[in-house]
Amino acid sequence: MQTPPVVLTIAGSDSSAGAGIQADLKTFSALGAYGISAITTITAQNTQGITAVHQLPAEIIQAQIDTLCSDFEIAAVKIGALGDEASVNAVIDALKQHKLPNIVLDPVIIASSGKRLLSLPALAALREKLVPLTDLVTPNLDEACALIAHPPPINRKMMPEVARKICALGAKACLLKGGHLSGEDALDILDTGQEHHFLSIKKEGHSSPHGTGCTLSSAIAAHLALGYALYDAVSLSKRYLSSRLKPGHRLILGEGLDLLQHSKDLPK
Repeated sequence: MQTPPVVLTIAGSDSSAGAGIQADLKTFSALGAYGISAITTITAQNTQGITAVHQLPAEIIQAQIDTLCSDFEIAAVKIGALGDEASVNAVIDALKQHKLPNIVLDPVIIASSGKRLLSLPALAALREKLVPLTDLVTPNLDEACALIAHPPPINRKMMPEVARKICALGAKACLLKGGHLSGEDALDILDTGQEHHFLSIKKEGHSSPHGTGCTLSSAIAAHLALGYALYDAVSLSKRYLSSRLKPGHRLILGEGLDLLQHSKDLPK
């Protein structure tokens, strides 16, 4: 049996298991990686939205990461919801101390319901100190506006310029996600600071299920851990997410958003 690569997710807990660390761990497993986690926030949520958020102390977040790094050889890191400034700084310190590779940042700033998930001081710390440590940042259009203080909205013609500005913050690369724009295709742009690539996949279904952003970023981290180059990791991850978005792989278990079936083979 081949030993799977280890991928660390540093993110919030979603009690519905549709997003957050639960979605990350399911994605890692589906793609052949072994997932470990450091929890930053605990949320009470279901398919209809978030009702409560509890921020874990920064020292507990740091302790989780330190403990895992002392025992595992980590091949990639996915970072999601962090919450407050102290937590952002704790993660920054841990990344520097342990020199972790293949860092994918999914900057969770505002929930789809409109609830702010990252404080303004935390956003400043993320922009100025965390983004420069990352190999890839994966913002959607609203998150991109927050990162570079760009007035919304962003249209398709503006995407290359916005992605380049995010790279200018210090990230090695930016995957700017345009899936919420109107049109039949979900158009993303991958910018490395020197060149950019458009990646387009036909949209599946009439609405976006819960946890698509978490699933995509964790899939990219898993593919990087498996040894794929960045462009291939992103392309394969978009294909994986597209396959999960097909009607046969969506789960209707609550009264709100659909959920994703992360495993590649549906149970019989």
